[in-house]
Amino acid sequence: MLPPSLILSPIDFSDPSHEALDTAAALASRFGSELLLAHVVPVVPKLPSGVSIFKEGEYERALIQDAEIRLAGLVKMCAEKGIRARSVVGLANDVGMELIRTAEHEGVDLIVIATHGMTGWRRLAFGSVTEKVVRAASSPVLVLRSQAGFETAEASAQSSSVAASK
Repeated sequence: MLPPSLILSPIDFSDPSHEALDTAAALASRFGSELLLAHVVPVVPKLPSGVSIFKEGEYERALIQDAEIRLAGLVKMCAEKGIRARSVVGLANDVGMELIRTAEHEGVDLIVIATHGMTGWRRLAFGSVTEKVVRAASSPVLVLRSQAGFETAEASAQSSSVAASK
């Protein structure tokens, strides 16, 4: 594989996604690559109790604007480190497929994505954006498991085994 010219770093603003961004930025710096930060806003998010169904469009626009502002801050941080970066905000029901669509549309050479380390019933209930990206992406995918996610999954597994032994 030649050095990547464009690296996609999906951001959901969680600690694991920020850790993956740090790795993606280090790779971009080393190879002189451009970094594309992507966030996907759900099309029909669960509305907070104070938001009327009639104001759903306004709420969605506010979520997009908030994501754009937060991503702009991350792009600025990258620029201060000498890394070329830009951002994109997607809007979709299926986050994984939107990330794949973005990667293909932009001609991404590498995707650097975090996994939250969910296992067992949590993974079955919530699915895995990372798994979907790994299975369907046409470009290479670097999956990073955060230490925090690993510790949470490990603690959950330990508490399950303790409860089962009682």
